[in-house]
Amino acid sequence: MTASTAPALSVLDLVPVRTGQTSPQAVAASLALAERADALGYRRYWFAEHHNMASVGSTTPPVLIAAAAARTSRIRVGSGGVMLPNHAPLIVAEQFAALEALAPGRIDLGIGRAPGSDPVITQLLRMSGTSSDVERFPQHVEDILALVSPEGATLKFTSGGTYDVHATPAAVSAPEVWLLGSSDYSAQLAASMGLPYVFANHFAGEGLERALGLYRGQYRPSEAHPEPVTFLTANVVAADTADEADARALPQLRAMARLRLNRPMAAMETVEAAQAADLDDAMTPLIEAMRERWIIGTGEQAASALRELAERHGVDEIMVSPVAAARESEPLDGADGRTRTLELLAAAAAAA
Repeated sequence: MTASTAPALSVLDLVPVRTGQTSPQAVAASLALAERADALGYRRYWFAEHHNMASVGSTTPPVLIAAAAARTSRIRVGSGGVMLPNHAPLIVAEQFAALEALAPGRIDLGIGRAPGSDPVITQLLRMSGTSSDVERFPQHVEDILALVSPEGATLKFTSGGTYDVHATPAAVSAPEVWLLGSSDYSAQLAASMGLPYVFANHFAGEGLERALGLYRGQYRPSEAHPEPVTFLTANVVAADTADEADARALPQLRAMARLRLNRPMAAMETVEAAQAADLDDAMTPLIEAMRERWIIGTGEQAASALRELAERHGVDEIMVSPVAAARESEPLDGADGRTRTLELLAAAAAAA
């Protein structure tokens, strides 16, 4: 990528739920944002998987992906990601094969190794008896790759004989599978399997350069991906002024500080509520450290920082998590701050 080339832009959505907002309103806001991203030329729109969090409505990526696919026409839609220890591989394969049938050539299946929740919720998710677990993660990824392919998978019985399994009965294409992670493990596994890889830079504090180095250095070419394929994620707030961007970033910064301090989580604060709240000695250094890593500023400032980030790490795509919070006067079924972030970034990229 040359210094003058702007990276392609994508979106990661956790479906944030603000104070006073219902689940239908939060989902409506995110689906409208997906439509806007499609119109603005963004490359992908991924939904995360998190559970039992008052400020996060993205619990079931396949459902949200189906809804977003139905309301868009061009953008790739997918998961960022499905947390595989929570699900049986066949169920994941069937869900995403069905999504591929709904929107052929537009589905991404991002897979993560972490459970994405606390131990109690993890146990509840596994009560159905799924055999999916962290130790068998590599085998389950291979199973999904086979099951979603048009050829399907063949089971061999120890007593002899075989049994054919297909995620959908007559597939002609398959979702693109990505491995996600915030440590060396997934980077090395993706390299060994010849799969695309994404480091969760939007919440991991350290390890990006090492993970990318391991992935690229150990990469084994596959038929689908002769070269390593990766991009970066980043928390981004863009606004018409730098002061407005700072204000819009504060509620999410405070929420992340509470999470890292193991304090009770609540619905996302509005800008006004966050500005009126006191910062204690424990939260302040965490917020300042995160503020240094996040990209917060005007559209031109944010776009410039994204270009610099892409050039530094040799990628041609960045997936932004638009974490601009809402003001109290804004509609509950909209996402004005997040929408403005995407609009400003797209405008700045087009002008570059």
